[in-house]
Amino acid sequence: MDYFCDQDHGELYWDYEKTWHTNNVTTPDFTRCFENTALVWSPSLVLLLLAPIDILSSHASVYRHVPRSPLSVLKCGLNLILIAIQVLLIVFHLIRVDYALDKIPVGEYLAPVVRLVAYTLFWGLLYYSRHKGVRSSGVQFTFWFLHGVGEAIKFRSNILRWQENKDGLPMDIFILEVISFPCILGILGLNCWADLRPRFGLDPKLSERPCPEEASSFLARIMYEWFTPLAWKGYKKPLEYSDLWDLNPQDTSRAVVPIFDKEWNKQLLKVEAVQTKAKSGGGKASYTKVNGAVGVDFTEKGGPEEGAEKKVLASVLPALLGAFGTTFFVGSAMKLIPDGLAFVSPQILNLLIAYTTSGEETWKGIFYAGILFLSAVISTIVMQQYSHRMYLTGMRIRTAMVSAIYRKALLISNSAKKESTVGEIVNLMSVDIQKLMDLAPFVNMIWSAPFQIGIAMYFLWGILGPSAMSGLVVMVLLLPVNAVIATKARKLQMMQMKKKDLRVKMMNEILSGIKVLKLYSWEQSFEDQVMKIRKEEVEILKKAAYLSAISTFLWTCAPFLVALSTFGTYVLIDSHNVLDAQKAFVSLSLFNIMSFPLTFLPMIIVFVVQANVSLKRLNKYMNADEIAPDSVTHDQSAVDPIIIENGTFAWEADTITLRDINLRIKDGSLVAIVGTVGAGKSSLLAAMLGELERLNGKVNTKGSIAYVSQQAWIQNATVRNNVLFGKPFDPTKYDKVIDACALKPDLEILAAGDKTEIGEKGINLSGGQKQRVSLARAAYSNSDIYLLDDPLSAVDSHVGKHIFDAVLGPKGVLKRKTRILVTHGIAYLPQVDNIVVLKDGEVSEMGTYKELLERKGAFAEFLQHHITEEDVSELEDPALIEELKSVVGISPHLTKGKSRRISESSDAGSDAGGMRRRISSARSLEGSMSRSGSVRRGEELRRHAGSLQGGKDRLIEVEKSETDSVKMAVYMDYFRAAGWHMSVGTFALYFVYQAFSVGSNLWLSNWSNQPVVNGTQDNVDLYLGVYGAFGFLQAISIMMASLTMALGTLRSASNLHFKMLARILHAPMSFFDTTPVGRIVNRFAKDVDVTDSTLPFNVRLWLNSFFSVLATLAIVSYSTPIFIAVIIPVGVLYYLVQRFYVSTSRQLKRLESVTRSPIYSHFSETITGAPTIRAYAAQERFILESEGQVDHNQVSYFPSIVSNRWLAIRLEFIGNIIIFFAALFAVLGRDSLSSGLVGLSVSYSLQITMALNMLVRWTSDVETNIVAVERLKEYGEVQQEAAFEIKERKPPKSWPEHGEVKFDQYQTRYRPGLDLVLRNVTCTINPGEKVGIVGRTGAGKSSLTLALFRLIEAANGTIFIDGQNIGRLGLHDLRGRITIIPQDPVLFSGTLRINLDPFEQYTDATIWHALELADLKAFVKSLPAGLAHEISEGGENLSVGQRQLICLARALLRKTKILLLDEATAAVDLDTDDLIQATIRKEFKDSTVITIAHRLNTIMDSTRVMVLDQGEIREFDTPENLLKNKNSIFAGMAKDAGL
Repeated sequence: MDYFCDQDHGELYWDYEKTWHTNNVTTPDFTRCFENTALVWSPSLVLLLLAPIDILSSHASVYRHVPRSPLSVLKCGLNLILIAIQVLLIVFHLIRVDYALDKIPVGEYLAPVVRLVAYTLFWGLLYYSRHKGVRSSGVQFTFWFLHGVGEAIKFRSNILRWQENKDGLPMDIFILEVISFPCILGILGLNCWADLRPRFGLDPKLSERPCPEEASSFLARIMYEWFTPLAWKGYKKPLEYSDLWDLNPQDTSRAVVPIFDKEWNKQLLKVEAVQTKAKSGGGKASYTKVNGAVGVDFTEKGGPEEGAEKKVLASVLPALLGAFGTTFFVGSAMKLIPDGLAFVSPQILNLLIAYTTSGEETWKGIFYAGILFLSAVISTIVMQQYSHRMYLTGMRIRTAMVSAIYRKALLISNSAKKESTVGEIVNLMSVDIQKLMDLAPFVNMIWSAPFQIGIAMYFLWGILGPSAMSGLVVMVLLLPVNAVIATKARKLQMMQMKKKDLRVKMMNEILSGIKVLKLYSWEQSFEDQVMKIRKEEVEILKKAAYLSAISTFLWTCAPFLVALSTFGTYVLIDSHNVLDAQKAFVSLSLFNIMSFPLTFLPMIIVFVVQANVSLKRLNKYMNADEIAPDSVTHDQSAVDPIIIENGTFAWEADTITLRDINLRIKDGSLVAIVGTVGAGKSSLLAAMLGELERLNGKVNTKGSIAYVSQQAWIQNATVRNNVLFGKPFDPTKYDKVIDACALKPDLEILAAGDKTEIGEKGINLSGGQKQRVSLARAAYSNSDIYLLDDPLSAVDSHVGKHIFDAVLGPKGVLKRKTRILVTHGIAYLPQVDNIVVLKDGEVSEMGTYKELLERKGAFAEFLQHHITEEDVSELEDPALIEELKSVVGISPHLTKGKSRRISESSDAGSDAGGMRRRISSARSLEGSMSRSGSVRRGEELRRHAGSLQGGKDRLIEVEKSETDSVKMAVYMDYFRAAGWHMSVGTFALYFVYQAFSVGSNLWLSNWSNQPVVNGTQDNVDLYLGVYGAFGFLQAISIMMASLTMALGTLRSASNLHFKMLARILHAPMSFFDTTPVGRIVNRFAKDVDVTDSTLPFNVRLWLNSFFSVLATLAIVSYSTPIFIAVIIPVGVLYYLVQRFYVSTSRQLKRLESVTRSPIYSHFSETITGAPTIRAYAAQERFILESEGQVDHNQVSYFPSIVSNRWLAIRLEFIGNIIIFFAALFAVLGRDSLSSGLVGLSVSYSLQITMALNMLVRWTSDVETNIVAVERLKEYGEVQQEAAFEIKERKPPKSWPEHGEVKFDQYQTRYRPGLDLVLRNVTCTINPGEKVGIVGRTGAGKSSLTLALFRLIEAANGTIFIDGQNIGRLGLHDLRGRITIIPQDPVLFSGTLRINLDPFEQYTDATIWHALELADLKAFVKSLPAGLAHEISEGGENLSVGQRQLICLARALLRKTKILLLDEATAAVDLDTDDLIQATIRKEFKDSTVITIAHRLNTIMDSTRVMVLDQGEIREFDTPENLLKNKNSIFAGMAKDAGL
C-alpha cells in the first residue's frame, strides 16, 4: 500500500508510532496516505457494490415519480458543489506540479477521482430512485454515513496539521477539503428525511391509510421512528381499529397467497410424479386446480380396491420455504453479524482488565469503552432488522396457511370431512398455524446456538488451553439427556393436542345445542364430560411441567457446570495455573454468551417439536381427499341441461348410495323427485352437484346452478345480504322475489326490515323463514338450473301452495328455468312436467303424473303410503281427485286421522302475497312466522325487534375489548386461582436462585484477586469447593422455583377453565342469543391455551429477567458507586419507554384478539355451508371474504410486532449506554478498583442489555397474555340463571304426580326493559288433559313453553305444577321432571346411550324397552356396537327421522306426567310421523300433553284448545265448541287453513 504514499518524503501507509504508541506525548492520528486511500475508497467501494441492489429495489417499486421538493433540490445542489470541488482539486493538483503526474503521490490524485466517480454514481442513483417513486434509499444513506465518518477523521487531521504547520500547507487544497466536509454532512442530514409522496402508483388498489413505513426515510426505518406517532397516540388514549394503518401491499393476502399457491402446486406435482412412478399398472393421478384451490386425486377410477396404495403426502414445509425462503434466508444471514459482534465484548473486557493494571494512556481506556458501545449499537440495529424480517415471515406464513386451509375446506370430500370435525379444523387455524408462526423468529437458533458455542470454545481454548475441553465434554454429555426430554415432550404435546381437540369439539357441540341441553336439564352431565377430558389434559400438562423443571435444572446447571469444570480442571491440573481476573472474567463473559444459546436451545427444540407436530397435522389435512372436480362435466354443447347416464354414486367409496341412474332433464322443465325417506332423493341432487363420489357413468350439467338444501343454510349477515348472496342489488327484482317467497310480512315485523342481522346459523329465524330466505336466495340468483331439496317441507300448506304457484310452478317467477324439486307434497305433482320415483337408491319409475298413475307401479304404492285427506283437498281439479281415488283407492276413514305434517317448523296462520284475498281483514295475519320450538319463536323475534329499535339492527353484540390497563384484580385472580402459597413460594425461590448466582460471582471476584506467591495461589480447593456449592444451590433453587411455578400456573388455568365452564353452562339463553358460538369457542380454545402454555412461559421468563436486572444493577453499583448517578436518569427513561410501549402494545394485542374471532366464525360457517357455496360457484367470493378477515386481523398484528422492534431498539440503546458508563467509570476509577471488581462490574453490565430488554418484553407479554385471564374471568362472571338446586325446597321424588298446570296472573318478558310477551295469563290445565296451543305470530305460544321450563323468568304472577310454585324450585328439579320433544332433533357426539341417558340413571333393559316403543330397537340391534354406537358430530350418521325417534325415546325414558310437544317434525315421512303420534297417545295417555300446534288439524282431537293473541288467552275451550262459534278466532284460523 506504500506505493500510494509520498515516498519522496518517506511517508508510510500505516504508522504505529503516530496512530497507537503515542506515550501520552502526541494525540493519535492517521497518516495522510491512509486517509486518502482507505477512508476514501471504502465508502465508494460500498456504493459501487450495493448500487445493483439499489437499482433493483427501485425497479420493484409500485410507485412512480417523486415530485421536486426543497429536499431533493438541496441534495442535488450540494452534490453538484462536491463534484465541482473534486474537479477543482484535480485541476489544482495538476497545476501545482505543472501537469507532471509522477510528482504527485498516487493516493493524493486518486482520492478526488474516486470521489468524483462516487458522486456521479450517487447522482444517477438518486435520479433513478426518484423516477421510480422511491422516497429514501438505504444504500445512498449508508454511503453518505460511511463517507461522512471518513471525511470527519480527515477534517480533524486537516485542522491538526493546520495548527502544527500553517505555512507548509497548500491553502487552495486545504480550503477545498475543509469546505467539502459541511457539504457531505449536509447531504447526510438530508438523507435522514424522506422525500415527498410519489405522484401516482402502478397498483390501482392503493391504500387510503398507507403504512407510514413506506413514507419513512431509511434512518427512520432502521430506528422504527415511523411507529412513534402510533405509540404516542396509544399512550394518550386507548387505540381503536380506525387508528391503525393498512397493511403494506406486499403483506396482504392478495400478494402473499398466490406466491404460496405457486409453490404448493409444485409440491403437488412432485407428489403426483412420485405416485405415478409408484403405480405399476393402470390408473393415473390427476392434478387439478379448481376455483383457485388445488387438489390432487390419487384414487383409481377402477374401483375402491385398486386405489388403496399408501398415499404419498405433499408437505407444506417446502412450499413455505419456496414462498418465503428469500426473506427468511436473507434475515438468517443478518443474524451472523450480531452473533459475531457478541465476541467483541469479551476481547474488549480482556483489554479493559489489562488496562487497569497497566499504565496505558487514558484515551485508550476511553477508546475501549467506545468500541464496546459501538459494537453493541451495530449489533442492536442489525439484530432488530433480523427479528423484524423473521416476524414478518411468520405473519406471511399465517396469511398463506389460513387461506390454504380455508380453501381446502371448500374442496374436502365427504369421507375426509368425517375424519376431522369443525373443532379440529378450527384448531388447525388457531393453534397449529400459530405454532409455525411462533417458530419463525427463533428457528435460526438451531444453527446459531452451535455457532456461538463453537466460537466461545475457540476463545476459551486460547485463554485456558485444553482445560476448556472439559466444559465441552459436560455440554456433550447433557445433549442426549436433552434429546430424551424433547422426545417425551413431543409425545406429551401430541397427547395434549388430541385432548384439546376433543374438548373444543365437545364445547362446540354443547354450545350449538345449548337450548336442548337446558330443556333436558343435562348441563351437569355434559359439564362432567368436559371436565373429564380437561382433567386428562391437565394430567398431561402436569407431566410436561415435571419434564420442564428437569430441563430447566439441567440447562441452568449447564453454563455453571461448564464454568466449574473448566476452572476446576484448569487450576487442578497444574498448581502454576493461576486464575487471575483476566482469565476468570473473560472466560465468564464467554460462558455468559454461551448460556444464552444453551438456555434457549432446549426451548427451541420444544418449539421445533411442537411445530413438527403441527406440520404433520397440517400435512394430513392439506392432503385429505377432495371432491373430484371431474365427477360432473359441464359440456355447454349438450342438448339437455342435466344428463346422467348409467350413474352409480356413493357418499363413501365402500357403500353405494345410488345405482344405475339414467336421467335426461329437458330445458325449462319442472321435474319432481319423490320416494320414501332414505330412498336417495337428496343424494340424487348431491350427485348432480358433484358432492357424491361417482363410481361409474357420466353426469353433465349445462349452465349456472342454484341450490336450496333440505336444512337451510343461513349466514350471519343481514336478511338482504343473505338473499343477494353477492349479487348486485336490483330493487325491482328483489321486491318481486321477496313477495313471491312470502317474506314481505316477516320483514315488516323486523325493526330494521331486511337490514336486520340474522344470528349465527339463523338463530333468530324460524325454520320456515330460514327455508324461504334460502329459496329467495336461489330465486334472486337468476341461475339456469334450480335444485330444490324439499323447500316446501318447512312451510305451512297454503304458504307452500303460494310459493309453488308464485316461484316454482308453471306460472311462477322461475317458469322458464330448469327445476328439479324433491318433495313430499302430493298436491303439487299434477302440475309438474315429469316425476322421478326413487326406491332404494334406484330410479324405479319415471314419467308424467298421468302416465305413472296409469302404470299403478311404485308411484301408486308411494301415493297409498303418503296420501292424506289434506293432500286430496288441495287438488283443485275434481277430475284429478276422481282419478287419484280410483288408482289409490282412498276411503274417507282411511285418511281421517292421518295428518300430513312435514317440516322443521311450519308457518301456521301465515299468508302472503296473492293469498291475502282469503283472509278477512278482521283476522288479518301479521306474518308467516310461526316459530320453531327448537330454535326461536316469533315473539322472540319481536323481542329482538324490540331490542333493536332505533336503527340498532345488530343482534350479535360486538365483542368487547377492555381499553384500560389490565386491572390488578386480574393478576390477583390469577394468583388466587394458583394458591397464595404457590405464588409467594415461586417469587421467593427465584430470589434465592439469583442470590446464589450473585454470591458465586462475588466469590469468583474474590478468588481472582488472591495474590500469587511463587507462581501459585493459596486455598485453591476451598475457593473451588465454595464456588461449586454456590452452583449446586443455584440449580436446586431454580428447579424448585420452576416446578412450583409450573404447578401453580396449571392449577390457576384449571380453576379458571372450570369456573368459566360452569358459568357458561348456567348462563341464561339471552346470553347465547347475542354471543356467537365462535366467540365462546375461541375462549375455550385460544384463551385456555394461553393460560395453559403461553402465560406460564412468559411469567417464568419475567421472573428470571426481573431478578437478573436487580442483580446486575446491584453488582455494578457495588463496584463503582458513582454508577448510581447514571441508574436514576436511565431508570426513569426506561420506565417511560416501557409504559409508553405497554399501553400501546396491550391495546394492539386486544384489537388483534377481537379481530381474530370473526375469522373462525366465518370459517365454521363456511364448513357448514360448503355444499351451498359450491353449488352457487361462490367459492372465490368466500375465499376473498376470508382473506379479507385475515388481513383485517393482521392490520392489528403488524403494528404489534413493529412495536416490539421499536421498543427493543430504544431499550437496547439505553442498555448500551449503561455498558458504556460501566466501562467508562471502570477506566476513570482504575486507581481505586481491583482488576477483579472491574471484571465483575463490566461482565455483569454486558448482560444488562439483554436482561432489560427481556424484562420489558416479558412484562409486556405477561400484560398482553394476561388478557386471556381477563377474558376467561369475563365469561366466568356472566349473569346466571336461577339456582340449579335448592336443597330446602326440593320437591318430592314422585312430583309431579298428577300433571296439573296452573297459571295465575302470569306475566313475563325476555329481558328487563322489553315489552311483556305474556300478559295476565290465568288458566288451569287439568291432569291428563291434551291441550293444543295455537295463535298467530307473536301470540306468545313459545313464550309459554319457555316459561314452563323457566328459560325466561316471571315478571309477575306464578305458575303452579301440582300445587308447587315452580318459581321457588331449583331449575334442575323443574326441568328434570317435565319432558319436551323439541322440534329440532339435537344429538351430541358420543355413544347412543349417553344421548339417551347422560346421567346413567336407567338400566339397559329400561333403555331397550324405550327404544322398542320408539320403533328403534331393530335398528339399534343391527348396529355392531348396539347402545355403544358412536354418534358423529350433530348426529350426522343418522337420518333426521331416526334422530327424531331418539328424541321420542328420551321422552319415553323420562315418562313424566307433563309432556310438551313442539309438534312439527323435521322432514319426517308420514309413517314415522304417525308412529310418533301413536306412541305418544298410547304411552302418555295418563300424562298432561301440551302441544304447540303448527298445523291445526293435528290438534283437532285435543281435549281443549288454547288460543293466544298478543300474549293473552283469548279462547280456551274444546275444539268442537270453538268451531261452533263462527266468530271465534279459532274458527277463523280453521277456515283460513282450509279445514
